[in-house]
Amino acid sequence: MARTVDIHAHWYPEPWLKLFERDGPKEGAALERTQGGYRIRTERIVNAFDERFVDLDSRLAAMDGQGVDVHALSLTAPMVNWASPGLGLALAQAFNDAAAAAHARNPGRFVCFAMLPMQDPPAAVKELERAAKLAGMRGAYLATNVNGADLDERRFWDVYAGAEELGWPLFLHPVDTLGRERTTRYHLRNLLGNPYDTGVAAASLIFGGVLDEFPRLEVNLPHAGGALPGLIGRLDHGTKVRPELKHMKKLPSEYLRRFTYDTIGHDDRINLNLIRLVGADRVLLGSDYCFDMGLADPIGAIARLDLGEVEKTQICGANALRLLRLG
Repeated sequence: MARTVDIHAHWYPEPWLKLFERDGPKEGAALERTQGGYRIRTERIVNAFDERFVDLDSRLAAMDGQGVDVHALSLTAPMVNWASPGLGLALAQAFNDAAAAAHARNPGRFVCFAMLPMQDPPAAVKELERAAKLAGMRGAYLATNVNGADLDERRFWDVYAGAEELGWPLFLHPVDTLGRERTTRYHLRNLLGNPYDTGVAAASLIFGGVLDEFPRLEVNLPHAGGALPGLIGRLDHGTKVRPELKHMKKLPSEYLRRFTYDTIGHDDRINLNLIRLVGADRVLLGSDYCFDMGLADPIGAIARLDLGEVEKTQICGANALRLLRLG
């Protein structure tokens, strides 16, 4: 079997945490080191995590236990967009440098997705160019919105042009999700807010012309595509009947294979439907390491599906090896 690659695996480097802890309070943010781990806070985002998200040795042991060969390391909430442009750039650079160092120490086990300060698109382009020279970088990691701005805004298009030129896929992840005033209870900000925000991001890229303007740009949608796959028929129908969408030359369903997707569907029927809808060659293994909303056994989640061995091999690693140019 090809090497197994987890493309949805979060990491907080210690240098990034120290910078956040030092400079975050000047901008209304704070990092608390608790007995159980860490609590990180900005004005709009709170996240709690333990040492597994920081320590690479325990991560390697967990990967071995899961049968995962490679983690694609990515930062998670609150990312860097919440900060001023200067601090956002510094935080992005701190993550990218630390991730490259992690790859250098374990080149066969870790690759990296670069952070970009998207609140300052010219700085994001420069950091994209700088990060592309760092060892182990295989793509860029973006939030599904940038401080409330959708991803089809023209000010972001130079970033997309740079990523397309590099051959870098963009991996999206929800951070500050829509409907926050109605999703404060029952963990709905994660349970529903995350997939809904991913759906809005994907629709913005489709309807806003980004995927047409950058035909070679690869975009990955987390959590099995969020709301997009299940609502694709509704988007198609709206495109046929609504005047707001008369500019569309193709139906949204024709863009489904412009995206790749991870396997965090939490239901075998959802994962199988996704694979039938977009093809096994567009689905990549993901775990959301190591949140409680992730997959403790990501390989097992694919092994038990009614799929052929070729399809399982594609999903567990071959697709990611191709997309990330890992040989």
